[in-house]
Amino acid sequence: MRVLVSGSHGLIGSALVESLEGDGHEVTRLVRGRLPAGKGEAAWDPHEGTLDQAGIEGHDAVVHLAGAGLGDHRWTPEYKKEILESRVKGTLILTHALARLDPKPSVLVSGSAVGFYGDRGDEEITEDSGPGAGFLAEVVRQWEAAALPAKEAEIRTVCVRSGIVQSAKGGGLKKLLLPFKLGLGGRFGSGKQWLSWVHIDDEVGAIRFALENDSLTGPMNATSPNPVTIEDYSNALGRAVHRPTKIPTPTFALKALLGGEMTSEMLLGGQRVRPARLLAAGYRFRHPDLYEALAVALGDDG
Repeated sequence: MRVLVSGSHGLIGSALVESLEGDGHEVTRLVRGRLPAGKGEAAWDPHEGTLDQAGIEGHDAVVHLAGAGLGDHRWTPEYKKEILESRVKGTLILTHALARLDPKPSVLVSGSAVGFYGDRGDEEITEDSGPGAGFLAEVVRQWEAAALPAKEAEIRTVCVRSGIVQSAKGGGLKKLLLPFKLGLGGRFGSGKQWLSWVHIDDEVGAIRFALENDSLTGPMNATSPNPVTIEDYSNALGRAVHRPTKIPTPTFALKALLGGEMTSEMLLGGQRVRPARLLAAGYRFRHPDLYEALAVALGDDG
């Protein structure tokens, strides 16, 4: 199978490319830059609205993961604009280009996030649940809508609503490791808010399952079937690094560091998400239990 992958150097993309190539698939990385692209690459510039149309021809499948990191910077008005535009504009450029191809790829798996659902308290959420409120929910709603040109071109389109990916190589877990290893980690907020998480192996596994399973289309939650509360997550991570988690992180410190909006939406709110469509289609999670998943992730880090 020939697969075109955007965001291929990110946490998820790099793990996906390694997995695909390890099984003998041919991967083309869609990378930012000017022509000519390097070997095994196709060039695009989402900000300028350019894409090497010839470079994306001849692929069986496309995985689109590019976008500015949600937690990489404080949410200034400028960075919020970058978060939104990097997803919506980039997705529109790519999906319009895919729609012009002949032949077209059979499937597009496009990145998304459980932020679509907003802060939902204890409500159990599946793919049939509606959108929530807030900045992240609006970003994800527009992000998924930008994949519509591919669907209208009769390309099977799956939007993978990912939970918080657990990998010591990046993302939220990497940022938490140092304070937790120093014995300074603990719950934030009430600790009762829900965290929907997924081990990097199952994130990659879910994407590949979506590529290969013709029954899957539309939104698909990529989360462990066992979401946890923030308090349970903090306790599990403390246990994994053999440190106590008695001291809660003060909310005022988080707001001073990250800003009120980012703290409220990413840390003090939450979603209790169930991967109903993955489970119904027969996907078997490699790491459904949080403590085991953390142990594996930290073991992979050495």
